[in-house]
Amino acid sequence: MLSKAFVKELSRALPGLEVRLAEPMSVHTTLHIGGPAAAMAFPRGDELEKTIAFALKKGVKPLLIGSGSNILAPDGELDRFVVVTRSGEPEIRVEGASVYAQAGATLAKIAAAARDAGLTGFEFAAGIPGTLGGALLMNAGAYGGEMKDVAACTVWLDGDGNRRETTGAGHRFGYRRSVFAETESYILSGRIDLAPGDPEAIRARMDELAEKRRASQPLDVPSAGSAFKRPANGYAAAMIDECGLRGLRVGGACVSEKHAGFIVNTGGATCADVLELIEKIQSAVFERFGTMLEPEIRVVN
Repeated sequence: MLSKAFVKELSRALPGLEVRLAEPMSVHTTLHIGGPAAAMAFPRGDELEKTIAFALKKGVKPLLIGSGSNILAPDGELDRFVVVTRSGEPEIRVEGASVYAQAGATLAKIAAAARDAGLTGFEFAAGIPGTLGGALLMNAGAYGGEMKDVAACTVWLDGDGNRRETTGAGHRFGYRRSVFAETESYILSGRIDLAPGDPEAIRARMDELAEKRRASQPLDVPSAGSAFKRPANGYAAAMIDECGLRGLRVGGACVSEKHAGFIVNTGGATCADVLELIEKIQSAVFERFGTMLEPEIRVVN
């Protein structure tokens, strides 16, 4: 159980750090689900590294969240120290053909900075509702692009609080995975390498992809994005659709009528609702196709 003494020591060590007790996870996840976290910190600038390092020194393993766009939090109290990486205005800077950003910088803002600097290669990420840290962790991708195509260097802390740096092939990127998903790691910042391009052409491509998203995805209701990873023998959304599961509902959780690969919160959905719906989908797809869908949504416990 997270001790009150830890919170007091943290406040003394970092007096400017904003810390909230019993802060609802539902406010910080795109599914709008989740009970109160024991303690939640909102570091700005270099406070992020100091906060994580302090927690690790005290034997507390922090839970880092950015936009909360791929997270399903429990309905009851979450006995964790949660660190929100996107607090304030995470730094984004452009140097030559590279963009440097802190882990909490949103992909949309990084894409906009790249566009304004006339750098191409990151258009695919403009509409992904997440932050750089999460994108590097899971090798986020869309419309033919992935983080592995642009990630050049990542700065992170290991489980002992040691600062480390990973470059190139060291990221061990795969489909929705990276070296950071395989080890205890806390991403602080990253560098993406892009190529010179025409700002207007870049803008046009971003607008095109944004329109595709609006036309095909349920962006007007809470969700966690794609609910399942792509199986080896097809597409999760197509399999779910062929099973006639659009509109399938458990409580407030529902398979989107607009895109069968999304589970949406129609109002008042609980973690239990979503988990039960995931099981029903997996069972139906396995019975018909012999394929066990793997959730892309990260369940926090």
